[in-house]
Amino acid sequence: MNIFDDILNLRFIDYLDVFLVALLLYYLYKLVKGTVAINIFLGIIIIYGAWKLTEFLNMELLNGIFGGFMKVGIIALIVVFQPEIRKFLLMVGSTNFSRRRKFLKQFKFLKTEGTIATNVDAIISACNKMSMSKTGALIVFERNNNLDFLSESGDEMNIKVTQPIIESIFFKNSPLHDGAIIVSNNIVKATRVILPVNNDKNIPQRFGLRHRAAIGVTEKTDALALAVSEETGHISYFKDGEFVVFEDTTELAKIIKKDLS
Repeated sequence: MNIFDDILNLRFIDYLDVFLVALLLYYLYKLVKGTVAINIFLGIIIIYGAWKLTEFLNMELLNGIFGGFMKVGIIALIVVFQPEIRKFLLMVGSTNFSRRRKFLKQFKFLKTEGTIATNVDAIISACNKMSMSKTGALIVFERNNNLDFLSESGDEMNIKVTQPIIESIFFKNSPLHDGAIIVSNNIVKATRVILPVNNDKNIPQRFGLRHRAAIGVTEKTDALALAVSEETGHISYFKDGEFVVFEDTTELAKIIKKDLS
């Protein structure tokens, strides 16, 4: 029996098994892509491949070394990948399975109708106006992770995104200006939201709690965040717990649209 016969004799469940493993690896890669953890992830795959190769070639000494590393290394991996594991579990746990559109959004290749593109240009224009008047603002864009657990800390809304709406929310005398807003599918779904603050990273002193909150929410979820500094008027963009560098707001708008697509 040759390899082609083996392939033909595979059951449907075998194909499903391979597909699910490939899907899992793909989403694990997406989870760590663009972070320092990607190098560790690739290193693990290489070591695992070497372990299986030495097992196939009956290289007992090397196989024993790699095998010992793979067994003991699980504990180390949990420590190293703690933020990514937490983000993955949060993605699974915060998915609202009762809403089909939210569930299917987890799988980008399954296009769903009814998803409205966020008016990024209106938000950027509002940020430009707030930047000139040094009005502090914090805007969070919901992506795959359901942020309802954060929305509950603020006031639930259902307002279409427009430039005047964004500006009025963060107007200094507005009762809604404290905290963050969460935007999903061109709707402001919550205002006055309290976000988790990151106190671990060393960031310049000119950045305050808004920026630490933006780092915290984008580090713990796959959300994106925009912050306007009340002190300097500077606009900052955050993804995966990191500052994203951009030359001007035109480039910033393109980056956000790409990240939301």
